[in-house]
Amino acid sequence: MPHAVILDAQSLGPEINLAAIKEAVSNLEVFEQSTTQQARERLANADIAIVNKVVLDAETLQQLPKLRLICVLATGLNNIDLESAKEHDIDVKNVAAYGTASVSQHTLMLMLALANRLPQYQRDVAAGEWQHSAFFCLQDYPTLQLAGKQLVMVGQGELGTEVARLVEAFGMQVTFAARPGNEANDKRPALDDLLPDADVISLHCPLSEATKHLINRERLARAKNSLLLVNCARGGVIDEVAALEALRSGKLGGLGVDVLPAEPPRDGHPLLDALSEPLNLIVTPHNAWITPEARQNIVSLTANNILEWKGAQ
Repeated sequence: MPHAVILDAQSLGPEINLAAIKEAVSNLEVFEQSTTQQARERLANADIAIVNKVVLDAETLQQLPKLRLICVLATGLNNIDLESAKEHDIDVKNVAAYGTASVSQHTLMLMLALANRLPQYQRDVAAGEWQHSAFFCLQDYPTLQLAGKQLVMVGQGELGTEVARLVEAFGMQVTFAARPGNEANDKRPALDDLLPDADVISLHCPLSEATKHLINRERLARAKNSLLLVNCARGGVIDEVAALEALRSGKLGGLGVDVLPAEPPRDGHPLLDALSEPLNLIVTPHNAWITPEARQNIVSLTANNILEWKGAQ
């Protein structure tokens, strides 16, 4: 039975039961947080490293001759030096589709809030605008009825497919765009062809060379001024500065993001500064995935990864 170490258990949040992982290994050491330097010490005797966001670079991996498996408590693998892991015969496994219900729910929350201009109307109510209105309601910001509108989805994996299924309940028309960078070999229409008619764009794709700043200044200039843009994928898929400029100038109808290029954004970010402005803007702290059900599912899927790996040895 292998010895395993969790480097950043705190990233799973409170009240998560690790029993499934404990049953899959001989011994489980749990650390709430770890730096890369601490990881080198804490993994010295480990067969399995279980990690969410701690960086395991080439220098670290070459100092861990006993390590045979890295289990990532997430889908993204950008914190692991995969080339070095392969070179040192270390298997790497991630978890996918653990939070489909959680993230799709969050995506719809952003979409609905932007469509109804919730950030702006909530601000006005808090400022006393409704209380002093000459009329029984406020109508200063035009809302968007989703029925009959065009939703363009970038990413047709399990998450994008589920979001598409849910929005059909609102009567939206959904079209999936071709994979960015592979349009010539994809039967689906290219994003550029879909852009002028899109009422909402929802992003559910990984960050890569092909998707970095996929939504940029040039594409925003070709979109409807009323376009709602939602990013629950990765920071940087949108050129956030260009999107903010478009929002401020009335060339974008609404912007909702759950991700930023650097997380946590310790040095700040223009979108965070703009939250004090009267814009149809929502920024959530990368927490689309955090329902207790989704977080517990990560543990179950990680335990399955360990058991499958053991069975293949």
